[in-house]
Amino acid sequence: MGDVVLMHFTTVDYVIFALLLVASTGIGLFYAFSGGRQRTTQEFLMADRSMSCLPVSLSLLATFQSAVAILGAPSEIYTFGTQYWFLGCSYFLGLLIPAHVFIPVFYRLRLSSAYEYLELRFNKTVRVLGTVTFIFQMVIYMGVVLYAPALALNAVTGFDLWGAVLAMGLVCTVYTALGGLKAVIWTDVFQTVVMFAGQLAVIVVGASQAGGMTEVWRKAVNGSRIAGLDLNPDPTERHTFWTLGVGGVFLMLALYGVNQAQVQRYLSARSEKEAIMSCYVVFPCQQIVLCLGCLMGLVMFARYGENSPLDKGYVKTNDQMVLYFVMDVFKDLPGLAGLFVACLFSGALSTISSAFNSLATVTMEDLIKPYFPNMTEARATLLSKGLALAYGLVCLAMAYLASLMGSVLQAAFSIFGMVGGPLLGLFCLGMFFPWANPTGAVVGLIAGLAMAFWIGIGSFVMRMAGPVPELGLNTTAMPLFDNMTTTAMTTLVTAIAKPRATGVEALYSLSYMWYSAHNSTTVVVVGLIVSFLTGPMKEKDLTPGTVFPVLGTLLWFLPDRYKEKLCCITPLPMKPKEIDTKPYQMAQKGSNGAAFCKEDTVTEDKEAESDRQTEDEDTDTRSSQPSCQLTPHTVQETAF
Repeated sequence: MGDVVLMHFTTVDYVIFALLLVASTGIGLFYAFSGGRQRTTQEFLMADRSMSCLPVSLSLLATFQSAVAILGAPSEIYTFGTQYWFLGCSYFLGLLIPAHVFIPVFYRLRLSSAYEYLELRFNKTVRVLGTVTFIFQMVIYMGVVLYAPALALNAVTGFDLWGAVLAMGLVCTVYTALGGLKAVIWTDVFQTVVMFAGQLAVIVVGASQAGGMTEVWRKAVNGSRIAGLDLNPDPTERHTFWTLGVGGVFLMLALYGVNQAQVQRYLSARSEKEAIMSCYVVFPCQQIVLCLGCLMGLVMFARYGENSPLDKGYVKTNDQMVLYFVMDVFKDLPGLAGLFVACLFSGALSTISSAFNSLATVTMEDLIKPYFPNMTEARATLLSKGLALAYGLVCLAMAYLASLMGSVLQAAFSIFGMVGGPLLGLFCLGMFFPWANPTGAVVGLIAGLAMAFWIGIGSFVMRMAGPVPELGLNTTAMPLFDNMTTTAMTTLVTAIAKPRATGVEALYSLSYMWYSAHNSTTVVVVGLIVSFLTGPMKEKDLTPGTVFPVLGTLLWFLPDRYKEKLCCITPLPMKPKEIDTKPYQMAQKGSNGAAFCKEDTVTEDKEAESDRQTEDEDTDTRSSQPSCQLTPHTVQETAF
């Protein structure tokens, strides 16, 4: 920190910060004691599948906008310029593909956990492997995402480190454990508004102090911070149009397509159409978030120019630099610094609450329910709440571990990015390649994870030992839920000489934006090779509705007999009721908690559900699958 005196908060700042915590807790308590009072697992984990488009979309946005991301984007722009803004190009495909490929498949299967899909498509082993991988990924990360911003805040302002960590962790645990997914989604909505307000306040006040946006832009142009289109195809270049616009698509798919925290939000929507619309609403919001981060970085450059607080020794890391800038801008405006801290911790709250809820869901649905199919609904709900509470306490323990990690902190950041790619590859293998079998899926996932950890850890170790040429421009630091924007936080080092890396060094030099694409491709390629060697699956062995007919669409010109040989003849069922998951007798809960097998299930269309709940039990004759004999009990079970 040099010999600079810490900037301190006023009472007003602390009050605003406290109000954020009180409001978040209040929303959790409201949903704990209103409506269905979180008495069923359907309500607690899936929000009764009753959410509308707007809260779901804002929650999708907030989940990925972690506190580390809020600090990372401006320092990235300040240091390297606006090249990073081209990441926005990847949002098109990164949101269109989940909307029209992943959501229809997941929603029509009526899943609660994304990993349930893996059992329907492959087998229970693949499901458990996927679940354990996800739990490992989230548990490692959630402590870091809570601790890192608190550490930066403490370093710059003297704000009590463990006071902030405990306040955030406990408040988040309380409202997640009491209010369930409804509370998580509605607090996300509130926290998104706070995040926008905090960033806007910094930009408006900072720009006016710098002489207006015109002056900010002029200084940025003169300082070569406004970047043009860089079409360099070199995959070891940290940020180019291709790494951001194409590599970024795979990062977006890993986040918006198959991440349980997001899939759970899609499935909580009241209809498939609302779930798809939420993806479209997120798109402009993501662009706004990206622009706010870029503008904040430019305003920071207009204020400090090339003489950054980091160079002067006022702060030690890039994330602290952003906080220093905020405190500097707001030093004569009490309350606004508190608003930005509220904005910062809204990012942390929304991220870790999603982690708690999604972890409770996968543990319940994938690791407990299948082995205890006769568990009563009351007990299942109580256990789900207990799991959310337990993961909250684990998060605080992980935050404590993060404080002991020191320089290994960056490696913890990279875990999320390293694991996200292989999981995306596993889902793509199942969804797009009908020949893939369970053996191929298991071997593919293990190969993808091995490749990910080899590159990630190898790159990290090489950089610690002494940077390889090019590595100064790379990082394995992958932020939680926003793989794109926290890179800046940990390793923004400028490369001086750039001789071409070769062999393994070239692999370690790969831009972090390509990690997800590289690792998911590894899973698919290895999975397909092993599947063909061990006997590919035939179309009749597949569970209907688990394969998206992309091959059938691409090969429309082939005669049907060839399509049949290629296993690409079955279209995706248009409505949930057309899916019969008979090959897998997988225990699943109904809204009153009693277990039933999917072979007995006929899931009606959303519009038919409300009618079916009020009609007599003999309405099961309306089923679209007459061969599946329903009892009145089953009809009652499947009416969510």
